Amino acid sequence: MGLERLVARKANLIRRAEILRLTRGFFHERRFLEVETPQLAAAPIPEAYIEPVATERGFLLPSPELYMKPLLAAGYGDIFQICRVFRKGEKGAQHREEFTLLEYYRTGAGYLDLAAETEELIVYLAESLNGSTLLCYQGRTIDLTPPWPRLSVKEAFMDACGWDPVTIDDPERFDFELATKVASMLPDRPLVLYDFPTKMASLARLKPGDSRVAERTEIFIGGLELANIFSELTDAEEQRKRFKAEIELAADQGRKVDMPEDFIEALKELPEAAGGALGIDRLVMLLCDAASIEEVLAFPG
Repeated sequence: MGLERLVARKANLIRRAEILRLTRGFFHERRFLEVETPQLAAAPIPEAYIEPVATERGFLLPSPELYMKPLLAAGYGDIFQICRVFRKGEKGAQHREEFTLLEYYRTGAGYLDLAAETEELIVYLAESLNGSTLLCYQGRTIDLTPPWPRLSVKEAFMDACGWDPVTIDDPERFDFELATKVASMLPDRPLVLYDFPTKMASLARLKPGDSRVAERTEIFIGGLELANIFSELTDAEEQRKRFKAEIELAADQGRKVDMPEDFIEALKELPEAAGGALGIDRLVMLLCDAASIEEVLAFPG
């Protein structure tokens, strides 16, 4: 442990504490129930390209949704949680194997409704901390004044990259150009990207009237991917099919992944809802003008 490093980061860590306090207050004010769920599970959500951390007692979870959706199904209403999550092998300027996630669900809402509420949260934090909707991040002034620009995945990729991922299936190129071109295509404004190709639906429902896309959004500010938001899929059998495909892909990589049967059963009672996952560490980076996630963690590992 380097005490000099801790002293150097004290201002960021004090600001981080204030961001957490304000975030909890934002959700409490709107009558969300704060919940706590386990970090260990025998069968996490099957995801081919997100690997949980194995322990002797099960897996440290990459996301709390395994337990939060059963709470939704049991009638707990609007809920949120701020917790530590784990994704094996993630490391870099914006990644850590262990990081802090805000997970939140709004019943009776859709993905664009929750994207708008997420916009309100971030504007509220900036105004509370800075007294302004203007934000300085890495030498650039970003205007957070709502409403934020919204582009479909098709519109954004046609503009920034010259091709349409909805009609052309190239996931490797998609991931690379999302990170290197689309994420920073509006350097002075946030970007709400919506309607992802069906193959990237994950746990989102397909869009009524256009089954080529899923009701999923991602929010980018200053080149940082901050939030991922779905209209939640409530069709248990469709979710089972998608999980089966993920389990087969994981098997191709030499990983054994089990079907989370209790989670599938809970989906049968899940109300219409939208769910979001927001990376707290990246949000703190943005609001502290930090280039690296290490600058906003006491013990980055």
